[in-house]
Amino acid sequence: MNDEELLKYNRRAWDHQVDLGDRWTVPVDAEVIAAARQGEWSVLLTPVQPVTRDWFPRSMDGVRVLGLASAGGQQCPVLAAAGAEVTSYDQSPKQLGQDARVAEREGLSIRCIEGDMRDLSALDDDSFDLVFHPVSNCFVPDIRRVWLEAARVLAPGGVLLAGFINPLYFLFDDAALDRDEFVIRYRVPYDDREQLDSASLDSMTARDEPLCFGHTLEEQLAGQLEAGLVITGLYEDRWGGKPVDDRIATFMATRALKR
Repeated sequence: MNDEELLKYNRRAWDHQVDLGDRWTVPVDAEVIAAARQGEWSVLLTPVQPVTRDWFPRSMDGVRVLGLASAGGQQCPVLAAAGAEVTSYDQSPKQLGQDARVAEREGLSIRCIEGDMRDLSALDDDSFDLVFHPVSNCFVPDIRRVWLEAARVLAPGGVLLAGFINPLYFLFDDAALDRDEFVIRYRVPYDDREQLDSASLDSMTARDEPLCFGHTLEEQLAGQLEAGLVITGLYEDRWGGKPVDDRIATFMATRALKR
């Protein structure tokens, strides 16, 4: 499967996750939006820990936000209800549909654009104050382009908030981890297409499960620096409910500033 085929496959796979009701595809309810309109809101870059509010501007009114590969009816509608001018950019039409559905239900304005997170050519330079990019770059094989494009569309003084998976997680057999057993089976950088045996890969694609990639910390952190951003904050998080949570933090989130 080449990269173009991968893009089409993962688009279809995430549409399928919407049909299945995956946790990242379930829209927020009216109560969440009502609270956000009153200034009571939180959003996630990683599975459990909400992003600290001091990573955001003091007021979200009029803040130009790009939800980068974060559609699903969750973060973008909350930020719009908090007062931001929100654009949702995602490769999955059905995930974008969840954002549009909440926007219509709640009378919010969210611009929805379908596209690859590595190619933001539909968006102008310096056109956003905040890029919100939750854990999703694990679904593309090359992420330096993601950082470069995010930096390009940020205005000077703008901020990129990004979540990603600790690359150590990809070393281990996932089924064994669920039994609290640490069995090293793979290498990082990780690529489902190359490191899964053919039977496992065929099983995944038969179920329309998104294919994943594990990127090095150099790609994740130095990649942001190379794009001209300055990392000003970092925290770790866990899956929430998995045995591995007792042993290691499996997620990270960063705040990076464009000077």
